[in-house]
Amino acid sequence: MIRCGVISGEHFTGDAMAGNAAVSSATMHRPPTVAALGALGVVYGDIGTSPLYALKEAAKAGSPTGVVTPESVLGGVSVIFWALIVIVSVKYAILILRADNRGEGGIVAMLALLHAREAPPRSGRAFLLTLGLIGAALLYGDGAITPAISVLAAVEGLKVDAPVLGPLVIPITVGVLIALFLVQRRGTEFIGGIFGPVMLLWFIAIGLLGIGGIFKSPEILAALNPFCALGFLRHAGVAIGFAVLGAAFLAVTGGEAMYADMGHFGRTPIRLAWFMIVLPCLVLNYFGQGGLLLASPGAIQTLSIN
Repeated sequence: MIRCGVISGEHFTGDAMAGNAAVSSATMHRPPTVAALGALGVVYGDIGTSPLYALKEAAKAGSPTGVVTPESVLGGVSVIFWALIVIVSVKYAILILRADNRGEGGIVAMLALLHAREAPPRSGRAFLLTLGLIGAALLYGDGAITPAISVLAAVEGLKVDAPVLGPLVIPITVGVLIALFLVQRRGTEFIGGIFGPVMLLWFIAIGLLGIGGIFKSPEILAALNPFCALGFLRHAGVAIGFAVLGAAFLAVTGGEAMYADMGHFGRTPIRLAWFMIVLPCLVLNYFGQGGLLLASPGAIQTLSIN
């Protein structure tokens, strides 16, 4: 569940981009459904594991007294839902995927169109180059931090059913991360072929689990109303609202991989995977977690995916 294609998708400048674009175009001769399955394993690993911690942190941030309230649950679920719609679906899937450089995406690929490296000092293009370097640095930071959080959150689930394994959580996490980074060098197609089916089963599983939580508390569906999120943020105050937004942003972490990995899979398979599988399953699970918290607020202590 590591975004192996993100970093490699950002390394296209000058003449090197043409060669990489040719390689990427060859990989996109596969049927869209096959490419979409590979995209599940490479592009959506980060955002697909966000349900392990995103809503839990948002609900905690919205409950400064430590007691989870229905308002904080409904508000947190609504903020996460509309973040997925506005930031990932509209911004990335619909708008940003339309911008490419010979089929490649990413900050550096876009800067190559401006020939920013030959820009005169203190010019507008030189300023854009600086912004591109900052963006690339943020990408590297996200690529290092987010996989660690995802794997750690998953392994911590062992403590729920087997508390005796608590001391082994960190060693197991480190071992999994090392193994993932070692196989990452085999390339995007190899990783996608392995993790694509795994992530498909993952999304189906969390979606089905979410349906059960919704049936427990159907009133969670009120979070579909955007005014639920806006009203909660307005009444919660600046400090709490800011904390909830920060926690809810965890739910969209990894959305940028849709653009950075566009050259590996193409915009159509990435959009197909998002709108047909990833988005529906994420929404079902987040609403299911919210329904569980409405029925049993104390479940926040062990909340993960259901």
